[in-house]
Amino acid sequence: MHISEGVLSPTVLMAGAALTAAGCWIGYRKLQYDKIVTASVLSATFFVGSLIHVPLGPSSVHLLLNGIAGVVLGWVAFPCILVALLLQAVLFQFGGLSVLGVNTVNVAAPAVLCFYLLRPLLAGGPGRAAVAGFLGGAGAVFGTALMTALSLALSDEGFLTTARLVVVGHLPVMIIEGVVTMFAVGFLARVRPELLAGFGRLQHGNAGGQSC
Repeated sequence: MHISEGVLSPTVLMAGAALTAAGCWIGYRKLQYDKIVTASVLSATFFVGSLIHVPLGPSSVHLLLNGIAGVVLGWVAFPCILVALLLQAVLFQFGGLSVLGVNTVNVAAPAVLCFYLLRPLLAGGPGRAAVAGFLGGAGAVFGTALMTALSLALSDEGFLTTARLVVVGHLPVMIIEGVVTMFAVGFLARVRPELLAGFGRLQHGNAGGQSC
């Protein structure tokens, strides 16, 4: 879902760069040493998963896998997605450097939002975590499609039709990513629940509440 260079207005480009800088600053502050390997693996997974593109006007559709990044990493998804998009822009000319900020915030912000909305489900056992995975995978794609469409529509009213196509074109991707993320998160909840970003905090909070 990369927006190409030369499409967006300067105002949208600057707003995207500022929001991405803020998100990455928060993400780096929250990145703990023991999460570096997990963050690297998910950044590489995002890089590979989003390489297969189907052109759609000035944008394109492909697997994102930002939902699982958000559910597992929270704010750390911002720098992970920035690194993957930067490498794609430099190595394969997907998107571009001038639109890197907009593309990053369009993908990472919905992932972080899903993390905050769904983390109460993550500590409810593998079944609820799997449901959270489906909602996170599908919701993150839907949010990214909406933000991409909004970026296009705010830049030029002539992109309104393309903006609608971006949202409609990603409906099948939402279902596919929801299913993929559901199985991935359900598996993690069974074998390594501590990897899920909201699990440890909620467990600690529950333990603290019981001790009081």
